[in-house]
Parts: sequence; C-alpha cells; structure tokens
Amino acid sequence: MLLRKTYGIDLGSSSIKVYSFFRNKSYIEKNMIASKGRKIIAVGNEAYDMFEKAPVDIVVNSPMAFGMIANLELQEIALYSMMKKIDKFLGVGSDLYFSIPLDMTAVEKRAYYYVANGHWLRKNRVFMVEAPVADAIAMGVDFQKNEGSMIVNIGAQSTQFSILTGGKIIIAKKIPIGGRQMNESICSEIRKRYNLQIGTRTGKRLKIAMGRLNDQHKDARKVVGIDSISGLPREEIISGYVVNAGIMDCVNEIAAEMKTFLERIPPQIAYHISREGIYLTGGSTRIPYIDNYLASYTGFSFNLSDLYETSTVKGLEKIIRDRELLKWAQPVKQRKL
Repeated sequence: MLLRKTYGIDLGSSSIKVYSFFRNKSYIEKNMIASKGRKIIAVGNEAYDMFEKAPVDIVVNSPMAFGMIANLELQEIALYSMMKKIDKFLGVGSDLYFSIPLDMTAVEKRAYYYVANGHWLRKNRVFMVEAPVADAIAMGVDFQKNEGSMIVNIGAQSTQFSILTGGKIIIAKKIPIGGRQMNESICSEIRKRYNLQIGTRTGKRLKIAMGRLNDQHKDARKVVGIDSISGLPREEIISGYVVNAGIMDCVNEIAAEMKTFLERIPPQIAYHISREGIYLTGGSTRIPYIDNYLASYTGFSFNLSDLYETSTVKGLEKIIRDRELLKWAQPVKQRKL
C-alpha cells in the first residue's frame, strides 16, 4: 500500500471522481471527450465547454452511458488524462479501486480491468467495490448491526435502489432516469409551452437556479433559444413553474418505481427501513426539497447526504484508508487463455 500508488475511482456518466491516497485528496472532472474522427480535440472540463457548441464535424460525448462503460478506448483516455493531472509520474503500476454498479455481466466487469490495463494505463492491480456499499460506508451505515437499510443514488443518467442487510445487498434495481433526463424534460416542457428550443446545458442551468419541488418559490429567468417556427434566436422569460413541471415528470417516475420497489421488501426489513429512513445521495439530489417530495410520495422518511455526487468516492476513500473495510473490495485478475 505504501510502495504502490493507490487511487479510488468513480466513473460516472457526468463526471470522473478520483481519490489519491498519496495526496489524500479527491478530484472531480467532467467525463467528456471531444473528437474529430480519430483525433482527440479536448478531454474533461475543456470538452464539456464545447458541448452543444462544437461544429458538426466535432463529436462531444461521454464514454459512459447509464452508469456503464460504453466506449473502452475513450474512457481509458479520459481516465488517463485526469490521472496525469493529479500525478505526472504514475509509476510502473498502481492499485485502482473502482466503484461499480450492480447487475453487471462478467463482460461489463472485465471492461473496468481493460480500462486500467490498456494502451495508456498498464500493470495496475484492479479492485472493485459495489457502488451502494461505498455509498453506505460514506453515509455512516453500520454494517455490523444492520437489520435493513435502503440506499438510493440518483445519478446523471440512472437511479439505483439497493437494500442492505447483514452486510449484504439482498435486493437491487437500476432505472434509466437521472439528472440528464431531467434536463431533457425541462427542454421538452419549454418547447411545448413557449415554442422555444434550448440546449440541455441551458436546461441544467435552469434546473439548478429554479428547481424547487414545492409551490412556494416563485421565480423566472430570461433565456435565449431558437424559435421553433421561425428558426431565429429569441429571448423568453421562463417561469419556475415550467421548470418544476419538467423536473417533476422525472421525479414522479423515480418515486413510482421506488414505491413499487419498497412493496417487494419483506415486512420485517421494511419496518427497520421506516425507522432508520432511506439514505438518499447522488448529484441530482441537489434539487431543494427532493427528499421531502419523495417522502410525501412514498410515506418513508429520508436521510439526505450532503456529499451528493462525491459520496461514492468518499466511500472508496474510507475503504482504502481502513484495513477492516478492505474486505468490501474484490480483486480482479486477467483471465489466462
């Protein structure tokens, strides 16, 4: 541990979070790559600045899709680029602890190994930690005396429900709804009501500035978009009610899926969850009052984490620094042919 450099890595659809044991610090950067054919134009935050602004011949997207690695080569480049900014000398080999979503096939798990041992990154030892376990550790869930805990992580493109009891995940479900779908829903709502087309980056800014899941907050913002009829740029005052309507479409879907999921839980475990409260985390939980809204829909209380999108990498940090928690990290070895 002391001789080899150790990193905790959370590959998200929106951003990459990396914890460096040597520097004892966490880093976060957008998981985006801008490319023109086979040529890489920009990586990370620089690529995100080009998102929805680049010419037609330059493609800007994330190598992750719905929490899974969609492009091995691009994901390795994005990770290598970020790690080079943290450590100019990566050394011969490092220990890489990846957080992984549940319900992954063997092939999808192998993708993490090849990202860490491909063209740019080599001779690294790979360990995998299930993301709900990392979230639970970050939020202080007691694994020793755990009779039933529920972890909900609302990410950029997916939402994960997990039930932990006796130190194990007994039931889990992932749905393809997250912050990006909220942004798209806001854009769709504005297009329907104002005949105005805006980009998802503008939708995200409106979500952050005006997103409130209650009716007490009245607000409005001026945005510039493309008129759906004339095709010319136009300014419009967007009401907070319209933004909330777009957000609620997605939040209601998450709440409905959560309620159905809770009905599958054995009564004795559901009783402990109701007493303890559901643990809520993820970048999309920054929307004010989302915990109160979900509580009123499901009938369960919620414990909202103040770590948001960094909760998983914070859990990896605790696992790396505490020898007793290392049992939650499973080593991955290359299969011999």
